[in-house]
Amino acid sequence: MGIIKEYRQAAGLTQKQFSELFKIPIDVVKSWDSGRRNPPEWAEKLIIEKLESMKIDM
Repeated sequence: MGIIKEYRQAAGLTQKQFSELFKIPIDVVKSWDSGRRNPPEWAEKLIIEKLESMKIDM
């Protein structure tokens, strides 16, 4: 499981909610969750920072 999926789940966000929050196509979110693709390093960093600012404990 990828780090983005772990953070998404810890935040209690569905794939659809995550997609809408970050303006990322749902197909991309699904491919990250399944491990078929990985987010660019810069995007992963920004997403994690945003989720951590929402008080997500990992």
